[in-house]
Amino acid sequence: MRSICVLLLLLSAGRAAAAEPPDAPVGKPLVRAITVFVDLDAARYAQQVEASIKQLHEAQALFEQAGFTVQTVRITTQPFMRYAGSLPREQALALLRQLGHIGHQGNMMMNIGPAVLDDQPDPRALDLLEAVQSGPEAPNASMHIAGEDGIHWHTVRAAAHHIVRVAARSPRGEGTFAFAATAMLGPGGPFNPGSWHEGQGGRFSVGLESSSVVAAVFAKSPGDAPRALGELRAALGVYAQQVERIARDIEARTGLKYWGFDPTPAPEKGDSIGAAIEAFSGAKLGSPGTLTAAYVITEAQKQLPGPRVGYAGLMLPVMEDEVIAQRWTERTISLDSLLSYSSVCGTGLDTVPLPGDVTEAQVARIVGDVAVLAYKWKKPLTARLQPAPGRKAGQMSNFTDPLLVNARLWAIQ
Repeated sequence: MRSICVLLLLLSAGRAAAAEPPDAPVGKPLVRAITVFVDLDAARYAQQVEASIKQLHEAQALFEQAGFTVQTVRITTQPFMRYAGSLPREQALALLRQLGHIGHQGNMMMNIGPAVLDDQPDPRALDLLEAVQSGPEAPNASMHIAGEDGIHWHTVRAAAHHIVRVAARSPRGEGTFAFAATAMLGPGGPFNPGSWHEGQGGRFSVGLESSSVVAAVFAKSPGDAPRALGELRAALGVYAQQVERIARDIEARTGLKYWGFDPTPAPEKGDSIGAAIEAFSGAKLGSPGTLTAAYVITEAQKQLPGPRVGYAGLMLPVMEDEVIAQRWTERTISLDSLLSYSSVCGTGLDTVPLPGDVTEAQVARIVGDVAVLAYKWKKPLTARLQPAPGRKAGQMSNFTDPLLVNARLWAIQ
């Protein structure tokens, strides 16, 4: 088996190559994620990861040659019980921890796939996932709480149990950031933690961080939904076509098959989708006009060219966006309002801070609401919930991840 050190060196080399990307045109979005999907074999996982890293670096180079800045590269495996389930518990756990270590040390995000795909949670899978996400360097993973077969109520409860347990056991309670309960989300999406596939390795997908594009369009057409819709469709269409052309070059260079593009305008702290929505509505996020802005952003993506995967909607991650975090703290938005916006967009409840003493039953009610809404409207939604250990309602969360913005904790009734 090839040395894990070789994998980390490959990842470090890719990071160094990306340190000085070509200057991008003003307003050109970052490439948030290039994700390769792998059918992992426990007996030769190191060689497979090494090969995928090389493919990711080739893909990254082609995007950078086209003037894009690539923020992250990622690997998503099939559901982890497919390759770890037959191993003894300690050996399976060691493998999953090693995958998480490779990702964290090499600045590459690793997703080990869903622990549960249906409404029959496997206690062995739940045990392994809780153990690996309660430790340091947790890999990303998920559970499917609703699908075409209906709402998975047993899995809803399993997800709630997992969130509460991992929040209590993981370093600073931050293991929950690597977990999502997903509903009606198809395979092939590039964004973690919900990214997944089942036996469809050898493919890749792409997601952009395009909040700046939305902000530029909304600043020119405040309150004018028809104009904003047309201009946003045109602006995102330019980048969709560029992604498609580069993706075809990646196919030819690497042998990977292009799965599709998730045009969801993912935000990050100061690159705020909350600020963009406020530019459109002329009021704070949560005021009248917010739902219309959410509709415009999602509707504009429906007519984009090329294959689409993932959410193709709107992300409102509370603690990954400075403006959304502030509005949550001010209480102009809440769980209910975020769910109402999710009726016309996605991705549901994302990086939502909760008091550390939230109960499993309370979390299950929240997760269940997401599952019901997604199944009712046949749209992909996610619940990524973050209890803050030792913190109570009225206090601020105290997470230390540099990508997060702490926000006030509110009581769950």
